[in-house]
Amino acid sequence: MIIQSKRVWIAGQFMAAQIEMSGEKIVDVLEYDAKPVDVDYGNDRIVPGFIDIHTHGYKTWDTNDATPEGLRTWMKEIVKEGVTGICPTTITQSHEVLSNAVKNVANVVEEGYEGAEILGIHFEGPYLDQKFKGAQPEQYCVTPNLEEFKQYQKDAKGLIKVITVAAEHDKGYKLIEYASQHGVLVSQGHSGATYEEARMAVAHGAMSMTHVFNGMSPFHHRAPGLVGAAFRMRDVYGEVICDGNHSNVNSLNNYYMAKGRDHVIMISDSLMAKGCPCGSKHIFGGNEIEVYPDGSAHLTSTKRLAGSTLRINRGLQIVVEEAGVPFDYALNSCTLNPARALKVDDRKGKLNVGYDADIVVLNDQYDVVQTYARGKAYL
Repeated sequence: MIIQSKRVWIAGQFMAAQIEMSGEKIVDVLEYDAKPVDVDYGNDRIVPGFIDIHTHGYKTWDTNDATPEGLRTWMKEIVKEGVTGICPTTITQSHEVLSNAVKNVANVVEEGYEGAEILGIHFEGPYLDQKFKGAQPEQYCVTPNLEEFKQYQKDAKGLIKVITVAAEHDKGYKLIEYASQHGVLVSQGHSGATYEEARMAVAHGAMSMTHVFNGMSPFHHRAPGLVGAAFRMRDVYGEVICDGNHSNVNSLNNYYMAKGRDHVIMISDSLMAKGCPCGSKHIFGGNEIEVYPDGSAHLTSTKRLAGSTLRINRGLQIVVEEAGVPFDYALNSCTLNPARALKVDDRKGKLNVGYDADIVVLNDQYDVVQTYARGKAYL
């Protein structure tokens, strides 16, 4: 199959080009009009498929629910917003619930599914700080336990690829060390770590920060905290929820511009409330949440933010059009940067020959015109 547009994202810029796909791969990139095409997208933008490494669920289904039908439906539906790679994300719960959740993801991967590719599991909790827990249930936030994590990873059949940890509670940084040395991206989050503790965690292998600004020790000019570490440590990745609610758009601009084009990772942190109507109520981690008119989800008990219902294509729009971030910075944050962080950038994140045919077609309003996930077209 051959598609073309006058705006195809190649080598960090738009150019008129054709992309030829065969099976799951991009097999050729050609000059515009070089061959007869199957689809000509005119002036619509052709960009790499989006990768969301932190997302809990969709349309009432949550990763912790551990039902294969829910996970399969989510993967088929999520491509509608251009997401072609994903890390289903857990929330802190009992050992039994988390074990069943990761087993379910592993089983679905083994048995097969359609849509977005499951690139791994993001294990958010239970090794979190109780003060900065956010919507995570406090009673299940526990001290990092290396042997327990090994069992979770065994249950997941090695699919845990990201873990969020409050580094200040990881004595001797043993869990961080082990996970980072065994192919897991360790992300500091839901944490009250000082700047100095965060720096030591990085020295032991923690190379990301979970939803920067949210659920972490704030910045103060005499105590930089985890937010200050996220800004200062340029080679460490940092997730950001780009819905304009979790962080003001000016804060998004500050972070993107300070960090540069290579280490920001856009995430949705979307809950099972995503795709559900405003005013609907759901149970998340044992707590009731409600969807507000702006798309944010809040705990009904405290009114605190619990997560988002953000679509990644809209996150891209917010970052570029409202936060004023250069397009390449914004696009990298939901394509190439998460691919690098997960160490799959040898096949994802670019529109290059030999890469997976994960492709999104966007119009100027950031609507998804078409998604190709590993070569298969999804409307």
